Amino acid sequence: MRVFTAVVERCRDTGLYVGYVPGFPGAHSQGETLDALNENLKEVIDLLLEEGEPTLEGEFIGTQNVTVM
Repeated sequence: MRVFTAVVERCRDTGLYVGYVPGFPGAHSQGETLDALNENLKEVIDLLLEEGEPTLEGEFIGTQNVTVM
């Protein structure tokens, strides 16, 4: 079992949830609900892993608040 961290945003235009795995080329999808997005991301990642072990271009560390005045 592998665990990947996805960044999730909501598109203002469509209302869809959009997610991607930082540093994993091609690992992105969308869904009408968070559960649908999660299932779609699983499918995409499974397909990508069938092509072989990915060389991750980066590692997700976290988020950071930035205050601008």
